[in-house]
Amino acid sequence: MSSTVLDYTKELPVIEGVPSAASLDETIVKPINDFPKRTWFIALAITSTMLLIGAVSVTWLLLKGVGIWGINQPVAWGFDVVNFVFWVGIGHAGTLISAILFLLRQKWRTGIARFAEAMTLFAVLCAVQFVLFHTGRPWLAMAWLFPYPNQHGVWVNFTSPLEWDVFAVNTYLTVSAVFWYVGLIPDFATLRDRASSTIKKTIYAVLSLGWRFSNRHWQHYERAYLIMAGFATPLVLSVHTIVSFDFAVSVIPGWHTTIFPPYFVAGAIFSGFAMVQNVLIVTRKAFKFEYLITMDTIEKMNKIMLVTGTMVGYAYMTEFFIAWYSGNLIEKFVFINRAFGPYWWAYWIMFTCNVVTPQLFWSKKIRTSLLASFILAIFVNIGMWFERFVIIVTSLSRDFLPSSWGMFYPTIWDFGMLIGSFGLFFTLVLLFVKFLPAISMAEIKAVVPGAQPSHSHNGNGASH
Repeated sequence: MSSTVLDYTKELPVIEGVPSAASLDETIVKPINDFPKRTWFIALAITSTMLLIGAVSVTWLLLKGVGIWGINQPVAWGFDVVNFVFWVGIGHAGTLISAILFLLRQKWRTGIARFAEAMTLFAVLCAVQFVLFHTGRPWLAMAWLFPYPNQHGVWVNFTSPLEWDVFAVNTYLTVSAVFWYVGLIPDFATLRDRASSTIKKTIYAVLSLGWRFSNRHWQHYERAYLIMAGFATPLVLSVHTIVSFDFAVSVIPGWHTTIFPPYFVAGAIFSGFAMVQNVLIVTRKAFKFEYLITMDTIEKMNKIMLVTGTMVGYAYMTEFFIAWYSGNLIEKFVFINRAFGPYWWAYWIMFTCNVVTPQLFWSKKIRTSLLASFILAIFVNIGMWFERFVIIVTSLSRDFLPSSWGMFYPTIWDFGMLIGSFGLFFTLVLLFVKFLPAISMAEIKAVVPGAQPSHSHNGNGASH
């Protein structure tokens, strides 16, 4: 009588089949070499129109000032800070996928790491603009935000968490950009060797920094990539922790809480993975990357969203419990006001999208459905944007004194800049997938079945 033993610990292949190195290069380079399809131009026209709406809003803002927004007293922070925190959070998935999963030797990251790294840079660029425009006089940002020696002895306020943002976000952007570029060097060399025109060959030759695929080059590359991953890993925790300090070090009810740093980091990874998955599913289908980005990879991303979404839901409940347990009447009022006050609709959109819908990922059928994954990821990003709206607006609109309460009503220019930021993000994504390899050719070849050395043993313990 024979029995079948199922090995549940066996790792599924990262890519389907056993493609050759040449076919992998051809698949990844094809979108770069081919003339764009009509659908790409239609998508670019849509995102460019959104970007144009944002440009018009920014131009009017520079001419008239921040008074065109819906901000007022007491709600002095509106869509500007909401969008800033949202876009910084989107950028967290890229560093997590690239750096932390690389250090943990998770092979399934190889198909999506390059894409996630690029989206990190684009999201941070979207976030930075809101920091500058929020100041009201962005042309003075260099003078008031960046410390530099000067004869007048005028220095920035280092005790301000807004100043900490400048250091954290700029460090994050710099390290992420270098990390992204280092990973591109071997692929630039491949594009250089495959280029047909002299102009392309010259450009790729400059970008590849003289790469010749020698053993010495690979050794230096792997060491540099490992060091950069080590630098980038603590940034995942530090950047959104610093962003949370914008709120946690204040005295506003509902803000001054020690749960904000881990709560913000979990939410950032949650929303970042959702955005990466949304764009990844579309790109996977458009460029026929299905065998490189498998359903197993998408399912693993869904599991991470399930875990981080559950952590976010736990944080929501903890906030209510601590407000009740503290016995502080103002704190209790703030959280009751969030759920049942004038902005109750924003709170319950947030709670439904961030806590309820991700629980559907407990079902393997839903986790392995492209349509369900795409829709639920959209819900996650909607919910995470509303989370920042709820935290900022509800706490400011009703604080200590009823005589100072006020409502926030966004204007058309608030929505214009929000639409423009999405236009900038998706325009950069479209340009990226057209002019640069969306998947790392160097890394994907290393996870082809049979590419890694393996050792099997017979019954006597001798390897063969």
